[in-house]
Amino acid sequence: MGGPVTLAIFDLDNTLLKGDSDYLWGQFLVDRGLVDRDAHEAANRRFYEEYAAGTLDIERYLRFALAPLTRFDAAQLHDWRREFVQDYISPIILPAGRERLDEHAARGDTTMIITATNAFITDPIAELFGVDHLLATRPERIDGRYTGDWVGTPTFREGKVRALDEWLRDQGRGLDQSWFYSDSHNDLPLLERVPNPVAVDPDERLRRVAGERNWPILSFRDE
Repeated sequence: MGGPVTLAIFDLDNTLLKGDSDYLWGQFLVDRGLVDRDAHEAANRRFYEEYAAGTLDIERYLRFALAPLTRFDAAQLHDWRREFVQDYISPIILPAGRERLDEHAARGDTTMIITATNAFITDPIAELFGVDHLLATRPERIDGRYTGDWVGTPTFREGKVRALDEWLRDQGRGLDQSWFYSDSHNDLPLLERVPNPVAVDPDERLRRVAGERNWPILSFRDE
């Protein structure tokens, strides 16, 4: 095709989805009786509140989120994941978000989801959206089993920037006229890097920053 290729980058949770896939996976585990209800719900809620407040310790959270993967074999986990995506994720895909992503693809932009939610959860979700690339925290597997650890950079806050920079370097590409769509103030480090930052149904802090900097503010939700 020749010339620079524009990246259209999307956050996932509460941007393309009307909800948080990481939080919902925890709820799925609770609903199926796979973890202790009271303990897991309390911790899941606490970590989500820390994320919203901008105080989340990502490594501490990942230890919690990846621990259940170590208790079951991968085949069983993947069966549960298919059920989870069908019952918990497909109903909360935002059509307007998918439409915007498809518009970028139709004009030849390279599409990408970059998310703090780990790749065990998000690989099949990225497939639903048909994006070219997914950058997400990669759970470690040894001899076919999940270890509870992860490989590489956790894709959260500044980690999203580092992971994207590594990807760009490997691809021999730059950001050029690229876009990034997000709902969260936690994504300000990456929003500040791209030529075209877009706040989508933003939280209060991101809405304020977007207003101060004259960034576009969109809604992918009907209400």
